[in-house]
Amino acid sequence: MDDVHVVVSIDFGTTYSGFAYAHTVNTEIITNDTWPDQFGPLKTNTALRYDKKFKFVEEWGYPALFRKPKKSEEKFKFVEEWGYPALFRKRKKSEGKSKNKFVVEHFKLHLSNIPDNEKPVLPKGINYKKAITDYLKCMGKLIKESITTRWPNVKFMEQVLIILTVPEGFSDQAKAIMRECIYEAGLINVKSSEKLQFITEPEAAAVYCMKVLKEYNLDIVGTNFLIVDCGNSTVDLTTRQLLENDKLGEKTIRASGFYGGFYVDKGFLAFIGGKIGPSVLTLLQENHHEQQLYMVLEFCKKVKFLFTGNKEEYKTFELDLEYVCPIIKQYVTGDKLEQLEEDEWIIDIKFEDVKRMFDPVINKIIKLIREQLNNSGPISAMFLIGGFSESKYLQKIIREEFSSKVKNGNISVPSQPVAASLRGGNRILTL
Repeated sequence: MDDVHVVVSIDFGTTYSGFAYAHTVNTEIITNDTWPDQFGPLKTNTALRYDKKFKFVEEWGYPALFRKPKKSEEKFKFVEEWGYPALFRKRKKSEGKSKNKFVVEHFKLHLSNIPDNEKPVLPKGINYKKAITDYLKCMGKLIKESITTRWPNVKFMEQVLIILTVPEGFSDQAKAIMRECIYEAGLINVKSSEKLQFITEPEAAAVYCMKVLKEYNLDIVGTNFLIVDCGNSTVDLTTRQLLENDKLGEKTIRASGFYGGFYVDKGFLAFIGGKIGPSVLTLLQENHHEQQLYMVLEFCKKVKFLFTGNKEEYKTFELDLEYVCPIIKQYVTGDKLEQLEEDEWIIDIKFEDVKRMFDPVINKIIKLIREQLNNSGPISAMFLIGGFSESKYLQKIIREEFSSKVKNGNISVPSQPVAASLRGGNRILTL
C-alpha cells in the first residue's frame, strides 16, 4: 500500500490490550506505555466502567478495575448493630449487589467458540458489541493522539494501516464483528476498508521471533524454533521453521492449555480463602470485587512479579488485610476472626506458600513443552513470550529442564515479551 505512512498494530485481548505503531520510513516500532492512571506497562486492562444507565464510559483500562480502598471504608465510626443482629439480619435489597456492577470485562469471550454458559454474563443495558466498540473507541482516541503527536501531518483514515491480531481459529464471523466494531469506533472510514487487516497472534509472534533469530546468527533456512507464549490465562506452543525468502512454516501442530499467570492469582486467592474462610472469599467476589482485585494487585506487585524460586532471596511478605481490603473485617467470624485479630490482620506469605501457588501452573507448562519437543524433534532456539514469561521462576525451571535439548541452550526471553504479537504484527510490511 503506497499510501500507508504509519502502521498501527492492536492486540485486543480478553484481559489486557495494547497497541504499537511505526512509520513506514523509519520502521522503529513504538509500543505504547502510557495509559489512563498508568505509565510503563505495555498493556492495560480490557475493562470498562459505565455510568448507571450504561450510556457513557466513565473509566477504561486500569482505573476501571483498580482503585485504592477509600479511607472512609477503613474506619468504623459508628456502631450500627450489636449482639445478635450484628451477625444475623435480613439483608436489604441494596445489599448483596456488587459495587462493581457497572464494570464490564472479559467481553471478548463472546466472540469465542466456548459454550454460552461459560461466557461472562453482561449487565442489562449492555451487549458485547457495544462494549467492544466503546473500548476500541477509547483506545482509538489514544492511538490518534499518539500518531498526531509523532507525525502531525499524517491523515489517519487515509494513511494509517491497522493490523489487528486475533486468536488462532478466530471465525470469519468473529472477524466481521470486529471489523464492524472498529468501524463504529471511528478507526476506519468504511467497513470494507483495506486499511484494516487481520493476523493471527501465533503468526505475529513468529514474525517477531524470526527477526530475533538474527541476533543468534540462526537466520538460516531450515532452522526450527519453538515459541512458548505464556499469557495471562493461556499458554500456546508452536514450532516454526524458517523457509526461503523470510517465510515461515509450521513444523508441528499448535498446542495450548489454560495455564497462564492468572492461575497463580487463583492460587493466591485460595491461600487467602484458607485464612479468612471460603465463604468470605465468595462474599468479596460477589459484593466487593474491586477490593478483591486490589488485594490481588498488591500480591502481584510485591510477591508474584518478584518471585525467583530461590529461597535465600525471598523475604516473607506481610499482607495487611486492613489496608488492602478493609471491608473484610465485616465478614470474618469465629476462629478465623480471633486468629486474624491476634495477628493484627497481617497475613504472612512465606516462600513455601508462594511456591505452592506457582508449581501446579509451571508443572503443566513443563509437561506441555516436553510433549511439543517430543513431536518437533531438534530445535535451535526456544523463545518465551507473553506476560507470564517474565516470571523469573518460570524461566529458571524451563532452563533447568530444557537447556540440554535446545542447540547451545538458546532459551531466551526477547525484549518486551508481553508485546511480541504486537510488534510482530507491526513488522508485516517490512518482510
